[in-house]
Order: sequence, then C-alpha cells, then structure tokens
Amino acid sequence: MITHIPAHLSDFWNAFADSIGGVDAARFYEVCVFGDSEALANELAELVLRGAKRATAGSVWSYQDEGKRIPMPGDLSIVTNWAGIPLCIIETESVEVVPFGEVSSEFAAIEGEGDGSLSFWREAHRQYFTRECARAGRQFSENMLVACERFKVAYQPATNAT
Repeated sequence: MITHIPAHLSDFWNAFADSIGGVDAARFYEVCVFGDSEALANELAELVLRGAKRATAGSVWSYQDEGKRIPMPGDLSIVTNWAGIPLCIIETESVEVVPFGEVSSEFAAIEGEGDGSLSFWREAHRQYFTRECARAGRQFSENMLVACERFKVAYQPATNAT
C-alpha cells in the first residue's frame, strides 16, 4: 500500500494543497485508477470529471489482499487515467459495507455508470468482480462484501475541466 504521495504526483498534490490553503498529507489515501482496462479506466475517469460518477464500489477482500484499510470519510485520493496522468482529487464522504446483492438503486444511480439503473450496475459489477475474483483465485458471490464509497471532487485543475 502506498502510504505517501508518489514523487511523480507531488506537484499535482501541491497545486491542490495551495488551492485550499494547505492540507495534511496524512489524508492522502491512494492513487486511484477506476476499472481494470484502459478503456474502462478512461471512461470512468471522464464520468468523475463531468460530475456524473460520485461513487465507487470495491470488494472488501481486495482491500484486505492489498493490505489497505477501507477508505474513510476525509480520505483524499488522486484519480488518474490509465496512463497515470493525474486528473483530479476526490474526497471520500461516506462508506457503507454491504453484500453485493444488497447494493441499493440509489447507490447505483450516483455511481453514474451506464443508464444509472440498478440492473445495469449489477450486471457491469458482476462482470468486473468476476474478473477480479478470477485473477485472485476467488469465486464471485452475491454475498461478497463490497465497500460502497461516496465521494466528491475536491480538486480539478482548470486544464482538466470539461
């Protein structure tokens, strides 16, 4: 787990800190690339920049496998595209851990993907978590716990505005 701001992203972090009059670097949580492919990562990052995507879901065991705690309110993460270019900084507002099959339609809507429906969310995330499980030698389950994180964009440089 990264416990410090990577050197190649420090200028981006410092521009954010300067824009708000300073920030405690201990609030840095991670470098975030949404999705598991270039096309998906870039599409989801664009949804964040447009304000359509204000939430994300991660399997609890994947946090455990990576030695990371589940995000907490106040955490700050640098969102990059697939190529590692920093786009914005998000701040975790809340996290709720629920079984996959109990994710709400309201959460699916604020995750902002596809048509925003729960049925789209379930199908897209079932596919994603099935791939993630396969890579880790695990089996997808409707009962697997997911951390449903709501966030806001805390910083987006004008050059990345859409």
